[in-house]
Amino acid sequence: MRGLTVVDVGNVNGLPPALRRALVSTATVLVLTSSAFGQGDPPPGVSPQPTIATSLPEDGDPFGARRWLAERGITFGLIHTTEVLSNVAGGVRRRTIFDGKLEAMIGVDLGRLAGLDGLSFYANAFQLHGSKGPNRNLIGGLNTVSNIEALPATRLSELWLEQQLFGGMASLRAGQLVVDTEFLFSQYFGFFISSDWPTNPKAGIPSAGPAYPLSTPGVRLKLDPTPQTTALLAVFNGDPAGACGFEPEQCNRHGLNFRVNDPPFVIGELQYRYNQEPTAKGLAGGIRFGGWHHFDRFDHLRFDINGFSLASPLSVGIARRVHGNDGIYAVLDQQLYRPPGGDANSGVLLFARAAWSPPDRNLVDFYLDGGIIFAGLIPQRPADAFGASFLYAHVSKHARAFDHDARLFTGLPTPLRDYELSFDLSYSASIAPGWTVQPNLQFVFHPGGHVAGDASPTEPVRNAVIVGIRSTMRY
Repeated sequence: MRGLTVVDVGNVNGLPPALRRALVSTATVLVLTSSAFGQGDPPPGVSPQPTIATSLPEDGDPFGARRWLAERGITFGLIHTTEVLSNVAGGVRRRTIFDGKLEAMIGVDLGRLAGLDGLSFYANAFQLHGSKGPNRNLIGGLNTVSNIEALPATRLSELWLEQQLFGGMASLRAGQLVVDTEFLFSQYFGFFISSDWPTNPKAGIPSAGPAYPLSTPGVRLKLDPTPQTTALLAVFNGDPAGACGFEPEQCNRHGLNFRVNDPPFVIGELQYRYNQEPTAKGLAGGIRFGGWHHFDRFDHLRFDINGFSLASPLSVGIARRVHGNDGIYAVLDQQLYRPPGGDANSGVLLFARAAWSPPDRNLVDFYLDGGIIFAGLIPQRPADAFGASFLYAHVSKHARAFDHDARLFTGLPTPLRDYELSFDLSYSASIAPGWTVQPNLQFVFHPGGHVAGDASPTEPVRNAVIVGIRSTMRY
C-alpha cells in the first residue's frame, strides 16, 4: 500500500547478491561515520500534517502506541487518495473511472532508537486500486491527467538509509529511491492533481525513470552550505523495470526487482530559496537549475542504421542508435502576495518549470508548465485554495519529420504530431484537518501530441474534457 510497510532492517538475505552487498556496504559506511559527524536533522516528517487524527477521539491514538513509538524515534503515516474522473468529450473513449491509492510510510531515527547519531531509515509503499487510470483508459495523452494513475498493485516505493554529515550540512542517502520527490520539483505545483514528473524527461528515459510509481536502487548526496542554498547529486540504476515487452509497471509489478546492472542515470540540481521562514515578512520563493545524463543508447526518431528514413520502403526497420541522452531544466516558485501573518505557502503563488532535451532521441524535446494558486484568501474558508495550471509538451522536429516521411511514402494524410497542451482548474476544500475534497476540470488539446485515433489513421484524437473530484485523507 503506500501500503502497510513492515520492515526488518537486518534481513537482506532475500535480495539479489549485488544489491545485498551494496546495501550492507553502504549501511556499514553510514554507521561508521555517524559518530564522527554528530547528530543532524531528524528523518523526514512521516506523520502527514495536518492530520485527521486531531479530529478523532484522543487524537487518533487511544492506546498511546503512536506517541510511545514517536518517543523512541519511530513515526508512521497513512495517506488515502481516491478520485472519480469522467471524460465527457473527445479523447479515445468517454467513460467514468475510479482510482485509489493508499500510501503507508515509516521513518526511524536510528540516533534516538539505537544511538547511531544522524542515521535514519525510511520506507513507503502503495496499495493501488481501481482502474488503470484516466490517461490509459480515456485520453491517450502525453501529459499527466492524474498523478496517482498506476496499474492496480501493491508495490514497494522507497527503502533507504540516510546519514547526516557535518552537523547537518550534508547528507548521504542510499537504497531504493525515486527522483521526483527532490529533483525537478516545484514547491507549489503539487496542489494540482496533474502535478507529476515532467513529460520531458519522462518520455525520454527508459521506463520513464525512477519516478512514481517506479523506484530503483541509487545514491543521493545533498549539501546545504547555507539555509538558503542546496546542491543535490544522485546516481540511479538507469531502468527501474527493464525491457520485457509489456508496460514498465508490469515488468516490475511490486517494486521488488532491485535492478542494478543497467546503464546509470545521473542528475544534479542547484537550489536557492528565500523568505521561507514562517516569521519572514518578504515574499517567499525559490529557483532551481539542473541537468541529467543517461548512459544508455537510444533510438534515433527518424533514421535507420543505413541513413534511410524509418518510414521508407528501403529502410531495414532498425533505428540508428545514439550514445547517451541529456536534459537541462529550471524551476521557479514565487509568492506574489503574502497575507498578514501568512507563511510561504499562503496568498498568491506562482510557479513554472521548463525542460529541454536533444530532439533526435526524445519524443518530447521541450516541456513547460506553470500556474497560479490562491491559498487561504477566503476569510470563512482559510484552509481552502484554488488555482489554474497548464502543461505543454512539444513533439520534437525529428518525430514530426518522420510523420512527414510516412505521409510521403504511404500517400495517406496522417496527422502530423506537434504538441499536447492541457489545462487544470482545481478547488481544494478543507472538510476537516487532514481531509480535503478537490473538484477538478481539465482540458487536453492534441492528446498524444496530435496522433491518429483508433477509428481512422487519418483522423487525430479529438480534444478532451475531463471532470472529476478527488478526496485525500491524511493520518
